[in-house]
Amino acid sequence: MSEHIVEVTDSTFQNEVINAKTPVIVDFFATWCGPCRMFAPIFHEVAENYLGKIKFVKANVDDNQNASQEYGVRSIPTIKLFKEGNVAATNTGALTKQQLIDFLDAHA
Repeated sequence: MSEHIVEVTDSTFQNEVINAKTPVIVDFFATWCGPCRMFAPIFHEVAENYLGKIKFVKANVDDNQNASQEYGVRSIPTIKLFKEGNVAATNTGALTKQQLIDFLDAHA
């Protein structure tokens, strides 16, 4: 895990994501998921470009089923952008670096 990314659990999701002062991008993933593993280094790389602007968070769906169910995660990887505690945008499937940047610039 990068120092720029916070791994959340069901018990820390409220504090780290919902109560955050800045927009938060959450990567819902699983360790066994091939597309998730392909997307992980892109998520880490892009996180460095948004320091102080957007908080980057990862949530393992196998270990944190409550958050996954509450936010309707049905396939992975799924990213959700939260602003002021609410979901502002969602994307399902692995993205390229440019697609992730475009997603963040359009919605954050």
